[in-house]
Amino acid sequence: MFEPIPILVAMPDLPMLMISASAGFPSPAQDDMEEPINLADWLIEHPAATYIMRVEGYSMVGAGITDGDLIVVSRAKKPVPGHIVVALVHGDRTLKRLRRREGRFWLVPEAEGYSEIIVDEHVEIWGVVVGLARKYA
Repeated sequence: MFEPIPILVAMPDLPMLMISASAGFPSPAQDDMEEPINLADWLIEHPAATYIMRVEGYSMVGAGITDGDLIVVSRAKKPVPGHIVVALVHGDRTLKRLRRREGRFWLVPEAEGYSEIIVDEHVEIWGVVVGLARKYA
């Protein structure tokens, strides 16, 4: 389902505006610039334990993750309920939200038509999603 994509950690520093972009009402534009940001440094805390994977499918559209997106997955971060995780289920990778109910852990999709998966001896939590990239144009 997912194939790891090699990470090129040496990304160019990109200029970053000091202001935010309003997603509600427009705000006055400013010309103030912040220090350049290196997206690799910003997204990747532990390079040796981090992978970028391409998403295939729609089971997490309710979380804003859709087919073709790139997710940044950390194997260094401890998974806790509420995290979106990549898990191996009978050897196949899947992307779901980790939940805890009645003392059991579950992998829960965030779209209609997909089943929840109980975390048992056939399931391994492989990594925690720590970032998302999507190209619009």
